Amino acid sequence: MPLLFLVPLFTGLVTGYLSKKCHDEVAYLISVFTAISLFVSLVLAPWQIQLILLVIVLISTHRLLQKNENKQRQIAKK
Repeated sequence: MPLLFLVPLFTGLVTGYLSKKCHDEVAYLISVFTAISLFVSLVLAPWQIQLILLVIVLISTHRLLQKNENKQRQIAKK
C-alpha cells in the first residue's frame, strides 16, 4: 500500500495547526492550503482508507439526522 498520501495529509495537519496560531489574512491563505492538501490526501489515499472514511461519514450523518428528527418531534409535541 503506497503511503504517498501521508505527505499532503501531514502538510495539511501542520498548516491547520499554524492557521490556529495566526490571526491575520495569512490565516485565511493557510486555511485554503490546508483544505487543498487534505483533499489531495484523500484522493491519493488507498481505496481501503477511502472506504473506511465513507462508512464513518455515513454512520455519523445517519446519527445526526436521527437526533435532528427527535428534536423536531419534541418541538412539534409542545
